[in-house]
Amino acid sequence: MSQGESELQPVKKAFRTVTPPYHGHPDSEMNAIGIAIFLGLLVLMVPLLPFLVIVWAISKLTEALAQKAPIGDEE
Repeated sequence: MSQGESELQPVKKAFRTVTPPYHGHPDSEMNAIGIAIFLGLLVLMVPLLPFLVIVWAISKLTEALAQKAPIGDEE
């Protein structure tokens, strides 16, 4: 083949390896860590939720008031 030709051809021989194939397994330990992190974040965020709602409501209120207020004197 020359350098200009780049045709893909099917594999003619299977690739053999010394290591056995990996079939996977359930990661119970990682699931437990993930649940623990989620619960930790939940414990931190639930007390902050009322403050987040107040900030969101104030931002929506100021946004609504800004749209009603005239920007300039247009005649």
